[in-house]
Amino acid sequence: MVAMFLSILAHHVKNRVVGFNFKRSGRTVSKCFHECLRAMIRCQKEFWKKPEPITDNSTDPKWKWFTNCLGALDGTYIKVHVSEADKPRYRTKKNEIATNVLGVCSQDMQFIYVLPGWEGSTHDMRVLKDALTRRNGLKVPHGYYYLVDAGYTNGMGFLSPYRGERYHLSDFRDRHQPHTPKEFFNMKHSSARNVIERCFGILKKRWAVLRSPAFYDIITQRRIISVCCMLHNFIRTEMSIDVMEEEIDDDIGDNVDEAQFIESIETSNEWSAWRDNLAQEMWNMRNA
Repeated sequence: MVAMFLSILAHHVKNRVVGFNFKRSGRTVSKCFHECLRAMIRCQKEFWKKPEPITDNSTDPKWKWFTNCLGALDGTYIKVHVSEADKPRYRTKKNEIATNVLGVCSQDMQFIYVLPGWEGSTHDMRVLKDALTRRNGLKVPHGYYYLVDAGYTNGMGFLSPYRGERYHLSDFRDRHQPHTPKEFFNMKHSSARNVIERCFGILKKRWAVLRSPAFYDIITQRRIISVCCMLHNFIRTEMSIDVMEEEIDDDIGDNVDEAQFIESIETSNEWSAWRDNLAQEMWNMRNA
């Protein structure tokens, strides 16, 4: 059952192909696939990574600048099959029919939280706001934060880069070093936040079912996305070396009271001033 299940996820083949390879009927393959899918969903809490903040004494060259940071988040599009009536809502800016998936990962490239299912036409910020208000949604304790890109609001719990300044790592290559505190902050921010992009890259490279529309209803497709993220975490935990990561590099708290979590994203002078102070501290450390 597990072998057939993983074969479908990894190779995105139809039931009759899997049935031929395993000498089983298409009906049996379908039954086994859905049983494994439901089993994974039932025990999903065992697979998600528990966030761990960056400490003051961190020596990681990418993350030591961001004390109390829990990781990074971003959205990605995964193509899906939907009815003709729903296609306008799922159509992205690139004219693809896809779901907008929010992914939150730790510094070691394991998923902390995933929210699939939103229509492709939905803005990333809207998806994040929904994740924060859900009963079992994304939890961000006060005093901690995630790195986000410029498409998100720079607000309490979510640290975005400076707009209008160089940001992407390619902007700082070929001796084009940062000349201001804001540029240096953006360079370090981009270097650390890149972990979520690599996470998505490995996920889609490993599971072919995520690279093209699946042959299932939208509810099942949402579950498949979540399960692929869970399996990604399992592999990262059990394997000391992930071959997929090398290929990508070549290519490119349960008992805390609810009142202690951030439940909305709003800009504030206090948070912007904190970012300015952090940028200046980083610049001073760099020139010390």
